[in-house]
This record gives sequence, C-alpha cells and structure tokens, in this order.
Amino acid sequence: MKYLDEFNDPQLARRLLDEIRATATRPWALMEVCGGQTHSIIRHGIDQLLPEEVELIHGPGCPVCVTPLECIDKALEIAARPDVIFCSFGDMLRVPGTDRDLFRVRGEGGDVRVVYSPLDALQLARSHPDRQVVFFAIGFETTAPANAMAVHQARRLGLANFTLLVSHVRVPPAIEAIMTAPACRVQGFLAAGHVCSVMGMGEYPELAERHRVPVVVTGFEPLDILEGIRRTVAQLERGEHRVENAYPRAVRPEGNPAALRMIEEVFEVTDRSWRGIGRIPASGWRLREAYRDFDAEHRFDVTGIRTEEPAECRAGEVLQGLIKPTDCAAFGTTCTPRTPLGATMVSSEGACAAYHLYRRMSEPALPREEMNPVG
Repeated sequence: MKYLDEFNDPQLARRLLDEIRATATRPWALMEVCGGQTHSIIRHGIDQLLPEEVELIHGPGCPVCVTPLECIDKALEIAARPDVIFCSFGDMLRVPGTDRDLFRVRGEGGDVRVVYSPLDALQLARSHPDRQVVFFAIGFETTAPANAMAVHQARRLGLANFTLLVSHVRVPPAIEAIMTAPACRVQGFLAAGHVCSVMGMGEYPELAERHRVPVVVTGFEPLDILEGIRRTVAQLERGEHRVENAYPRAVRPEGNPAALRMIEEVFEVTDRSWRGIGRIPASGWRLREAYRDFDAEHRFDVTGIRTEEPAECRAGEVLQGLIKPTDCAAFGTTCTPRTPLGATMVSSEGACAAYHLYRRMSEPALPREEMNPVG
C-alpha cells in the first residue's frame, strides 16, 4: 500500500495545484481520453480543485460506452441461441441494446457467463466441445493482446467451437476525429497510460504536430493526473505542442513489443462505428483472413439488425466532450444506473456513472478552500 499511498499524498497534490495555478494565465481546455482517468478525476474532485482557467473535458475513453448499439444487438442475438455459451466481462451485461440487455437474455434462459479473461472462455470451449463458446472482445488497445492470444491459442489447439465477437477500437483515430470536429474546443490531451504501455507513443507526435496540441501520457492516480495537467498547461503557456511521457514507470516509448507482435499477427485495422459518435476511419481492429473462422459475426451470420438509440439520451455528446453529464435532462431522472438509457450510465468507466456515483448531480461546486485534495 505504501507505493499507492505515495500517489495520493495531499501535500504533494497541493504543491502541484499551486504550480498549475501559478502557470495558467488564460483559459485552457484539456481532454482526458480515458474513462478510468475520468472516474479518478471526479472521485477526488480534481476538476473542482483546478484554477478556473483550466477546464477538463471528458473524452470517449470508455470501451463499454463506445461499443456500437448494433454490436450489442448482435451479442444479444448470439447469446440467446441454445447451442451457445456467451462469455463477457461483467460490465457489458447491463449495457442496453435496442430492447434488452445480456442480463435479460440470461434471465430468459440464455447461457451468459461472466469471465475475467478471454482465456477463461477458451477453457470453457475445451471443456464443452458440444457447445459454441463466444467471447465478447471489446475494448481499446489494452485488451487486444489477450484477445489476440486467445484466438492464437484456439487455432493452435484446433478448437472449432470458439469465436470472438470483436468490437475493438483505437485511440489515435478518435483523437483525430475529435480535433477535426467543427465544435472542438480541446487544446491539449492527457493520453491514456495503459494504452501507451501496450502501443507505445509512436502514433502521437504526428497528431500533436498536425493539430498543434500537446499530448501528455498520463497515469491514473491523483498525483499522476495532476502532473499530466501541469505538464500540459506548461506546454500551452509556452506555445509548445509536444508528446511527453508523464507515466514512465509503466510506459516505454516503444510500448510492449511482444503484445504488438501478437496484435499484428491476429488483427488488421478497419473502420469502426463508435456508439453515439459514428463511423471513424481506421479506428478499430478486426480478425485477419487467416483467423476469420474464429469470427462470431462470420460464423453466426448476424446481419440485418436495425438499431435505434433512445431520443432523450445524449450519451454521444458526452462521449465527444460536447456536454457534461449534468447537461442532459435525463441524467439522474429517467436515466440512472438502475434504469440506464445509455452505456455511459452503466459502465464502470462511463462519465455519467462517475457523476452519479460521486454526487455530481446539480449541486454547485464546494468552495475551493473547503475541499481536501485527494483526501
């Protein structure tokens, strides 16, 4: 615990906040891309402790939240089939599809199981050769290596009853889409440290240069986030737009070579739809032709699905950083964690869930002198 406590030190937090206040001389809008960072920011009140010149905008960094509704509905159709064991991480079970979720499918008799790794699903396929085992492979670059390894092992073992329903997305194309949107206000990015621990930092310098925005690779503890903010604001004040690594204890510039090789072997880049945002070119992965037999969409031929988002849900605007969750009229009323309209209220990394969990309803912020940094 000592190591973690060092990144929650109130005295160090106050010093970093003082540095940020002393540095910021004009308004700056920064986006944290990762949903895990969003929850840490809201939980510790970091956004309320910052000087008024610095605004944090929550980005589309929740993998559950951006999984497209069409893919959720495909998952529901496959999971309801009597010959299927459908495996998923737990945070996907309550994500609403068009008219139900995976919990409801399970309640209606579908064999839906929560697993903690795609390799758990692989073991189920070995133990149940008479059943089709499908793993719901969602996520950003962080979950891709394990999913690729599961398919690699399935082919090596000759398992004909194991497939992935793939909805992988990539961060850099999402940043490109955000920066080219007409209503974009983002002037700097806190890049997700766990993504960069896999992929490295090689894709960010071109983005930073083209859009003239600093990109600071940032961790998830309160002091990590404050340090990322401090570095980003310092660059903006100096008129710089470089890529910096503020998370060196976990991130190397080249990333994880073994993980990258596994991803490259199994997946290829493709266009991908993001829930609430739309189609972003080259923003996802799909299985390569050599692994197409392990593609659940291909095996189960789930086509012709029509989807429709609830009209009152503004989760797409939240994901793009255009509004805060409390700007949505449904927030905390018709949309709650028990009765979610969109995935941002369900996921453990969703911005709406963070605001609801950590009391951010509609009350005004506390006076800064009454707040205790990271305490």
